[in-house]
Amino acid sequence: MNQQFRVMLKGAQQSTPLIVAAMPFGIIYGALAQSAGLSEWAIIAMSVFVFAGSSQFIAIGLLAAGASVPVIILTTFFVNIRHMLYAANLLPFVKKYSQRVRLPMAFLLTDETFAVSSHYLRKHPKTEYFSWFYFGSALFMYGNWIFCSLIGLYLSQTVPNMSEWGLDVAMAVAFIGIVAPSLHNKPTVMCALIAAILSVLTYHWPNKVGLLVSSICAIAIALYLEKQASATLVKEQAHE
Repeated sequence: MNQQFRVMLKGAQQSTPLIVAAMPFGIIYGALAQSAGLSEWAIIAMSVFVFAGSSQFIAIGLLAAGASVPVIILTTFFVNIRHMLYAANLLPFVKKYSQRVRLPMAFLLTDETFAVSSHYLRKHPKTEYFSWFYFGSALFMYGNWIFCSLIGLYLSQTVPNMSEWGLDVAMAVAFIGIVAPSLHNKPTVMCALIAAILSVLTYHWPNKVGLLVSSICAIAIALYLEKQASATLVKEQAHE
C-alpha cells in the first residue's frame, strides 16, 4: 500500500465518528423530502449535485411552505456562506494544486471534512499528501450522504404513514443543536435573538420573504457588533 492511499484511508478513518453522527440526518432528509412532495429523482439529485445538508433541509422546508425560487436560493446562499470562511482558511494549503483538483475539493467541502482537515493540518502543516487526506474524508462523507438519502427515501415509501411521524420536529431540533454551541459571545447571541424575533414578526409575509429579511438583518447586526468588539479590543491593547 503506497503512502498516498494510506493517507486517504486515514482521512476516512478520522471522519468516521462525524459521519456516523450525520447518518440520521441523511435518512431524515430523504424521508422529509418525500413527504414534502419531491420526486425520487429530485431527492437524489439534490444529494448528488447540491450536497449541503443544511441547505437541503431548508430548501425542502421552504418548498413545502410555498416559498418562491429566489427566496430559496438566497436563503440557502446565506446559510452556506460559512464555506467561504472554510475555503479561505484552507487556501494556503491548496493553492499549489491545479484547478482540476481544487474544483472537486470546493464542491466536497463540508463542516465535517473541514474539521478533520484542519486538525490534520495542525499536526502536519508541511504535508505533501493533504489532498489525499482531504478526499479520503470528503468522498466518504459524500457517499454516506447519498446512501442515507436513499435509505430515507426507501423507508418513507415502505413504512406506513412515515410522513406523519413529525420528522420536521427532528429537523428543528437538529438545527437548534447546530446553532446553540456557536452562541458564545454577544454578537452571536444577538444574531440568534434578532433572527428569532423578526422571523416571528414577519411570519405571514408572502413567499416566506420574512425569513430572508430576518436573516439579513440578524447577520448585519452581528457583523456590526463583532466590528465594535474588535475595535474595542484594539483600543484596550493599545493602552496597555
